[in-house]
Amino acid sequence: MRLIIGLGNPGLKYQSTRHNIGFLVIDKLASDYNISVSMKGFDACFGKGKIGEIPVLLAKPQTYMNLSGVSAKKIVDFFKIDFSDIIVVHDDIDLPFETVRLKAGGGHAGHKGLISIIEYLGNDDFIRVRLGIGRPQNRVMVEDYVLQSLTEDEMRFLPDIITTASGAVTTIITYGIQTAMNLYNNRTTHQLNKGDDTSSL
Repeated sequence: MRLIIGLGNPGLKYQSTRHNIGFLVIDKLASDYNISVSMKGFDACFGKGKIGEIPVLLAKPQTYMNLSGVSAKKIVDFFKIDFSDIIVVHDDIDLPFETVRLKAGGGHAGHKGLISIIEYLGNDDFIRVRLGIGRPQNRVMVEDYVLQSLTEDEMRFLPDIITTASGAVTTIITYGIQTAMNLYNNRTTHQLNKGDDTSSL
């Protein structure tokens, strides 16, 4: 079984913030593949289903971002999921807005959700789907910036970003991480959404 964890903060207050873009990708996958993410347990909202013929578990930790690892650890232990079968979808301040990049393993780059997951799992050997949110142009603290709502302009591009990220997750599961990186890491969101993401596979 593949575990797909979208990072964010629970509650309406944070629903449209930059930090919650991982939750939105989980919602998109749930909609596309008719998977209900309404079960509650393991400090998460989660649901089981299939992408193609591959069993998946979609999860949105409800512990707040800096304790995402608490939920991830409970799910991984209960379902006995290998680290290589974990995909974490998260915002990334080091990438420009509208950028989607894939990565296998590596550090946390200061992202509190990743810090927590790596700490609780004791391993960083999982796949990341990184969604660029850009850096603030002024001196706003990073913590304030990621917890701000997306601007009106950003909201216009959000559906394409979420669609691209959902497609990236599907490609990882269906074709593998290397193929997915080759397809997604050198193309823009606009290029990827002009046609079928997997048309070149």
